Amino acid sequence: MRKPIIIGNWKMYKTTSETIDFFKKVDHACADLKIDAGVAVPFVNLALAKQHSHNLIIAAQNCHYEDLGAFTGEISVNMLKDLKLTHVIVGHSERRQMFNETNETVNLKSKKILAKGMIPIICCGETIEQYEKNQTQQVVESQIEKALQGINLEDVKTIVIAYEPIWAIGTGKTMIAEIAQNVCAIIRAKIENLYDEAVANVVRIQYGGSVKPENIKKLLAQPDIDGALVGGASLEPKAFLLLVK
Repeated sequence: MRKPIIIGNWKMYKTTSETIDFFKKVDHACADLKIDAGVAVPFVNLALAKQHSHNLIIAAQNCHYEDLGAFTGEISVNMLKDLKLTHVIVGHSERRQMFNETNETVNLKSKKILAKGMIPIICCGETIEQYEKNQTQQVVESQIEKALQGINLEDVKTIVIAYEPIWAIGTGKTMIAEIAQNVCAIIRAKIENLYDEAVANVVRIQYGGSVKPENIKKLLAQPDIDGALVGGASLEPKAFLLLVK
């Protein structure tokens, strides 16, 4: 039985004071959760979030694949590990579309995260044009294969995959649960093809794309959907608690 994992992705939202306020309202209520739950906060608030959270995973939204160097504006995995973080989102569609993230850099970042004993949350998903041309399977399988290239069997077992159809992110358009399940099943089958059935059966796969308290139960009832990567609905304490409970 795969343990569900729900991660809120705050993107470029919340100031220092807003971050503290969120955890004051939320953290104590998450003490007895039977799932893995957490939030990915902006870099400037990672240490603060870690300080104020005792029951939630604190994740980073990105990282660089080099340990150190002249990379102005970047954050290394060593810096994140030093904060005692455990999870890092890589390859989010907004990073791919706006900041030139590629399948190759997703692979390099994932390898570095794993090498430091941390867990990458690897995002994949198709555009509306690709979806309408029935290219979803081709696109997602390619992203997964390239992201996992050179990663060994034991490390893959720890990875979290987040399937996010790009056209459903922040648009209010949620993919029908059964269709989301079909794509997550394709991802699991691809992992089995690359490794074996035992590995595929333990990898956790999230769905992301306008997930809300109103639709999360049906999404997580699907056999190959093990959690959610949630954007806007994770920003409000009340909505976040409804999601994780």
